[in-house]
Amino acid sequence: MSDSHDHDGPHEGPIKTPKQLVIAVIFSFVVPIVAIVLLVMYVASDPRPAAGSDGLGAEAVARRIQPVGTIEIKDAGDASALKSGEQVFAAQCTACHAAGVAGAPKVGDEAAWGPRIKTGLDALLTSALKGKGAMGPQGGGDFSDFEIARAIVYMTNKSGGKLEEPKAPAGAASAASAPN
Repeated sequence: MSDSHDHDGPHEGPIKTPKQLVIAVIFSFVVPIVAIVLLVMYVASDPRPAAGSDGLGAEAVARRIQPVGTIEIKDAGDASALKSGEQVFAAQCTACHAAGVAGAPKVGDEAAWGPRIKTGLDALLTSALKGKGAMGPQGGGDFSDFEIARAIVYMTNKSGGKLEEPKAPAGAASAASAPN
């Protein structure tokens, strides 16, 4: 039997000189680094949107930064926008003052309104604007002080009072002459 391989001799590898060893070591580090750099460049070079996501789109950004509230400025000087005492009463005051809910004096009840009317419009207006007893400020409404005063005059005059219509604020003089 003849052996073509001699096991008794020294083992020889593909690297036979120190120059070949240095080249092999350098390539064993350089080739993987170059491969990683090329892979990163390939992945990062083409801007592709993520699957199913439009989070950075112009419309999505606009939805995220839209205002959450608004400010509405009312022009108190606009006579056409002012409500009459009867309109304010119908919109806000009637809920309690028509039925006498929670101790509110009923409109038309002269005995209940008499002592209140004697205190005058200013005292009644202060109570209405700040709230009194179970009634919140403005009875929970959103009217101007002038409109609340007109509603008080309307209610008291329907309940035996003889209060004068309040003077209109500057720029709304025609509102005072509007029918109640």
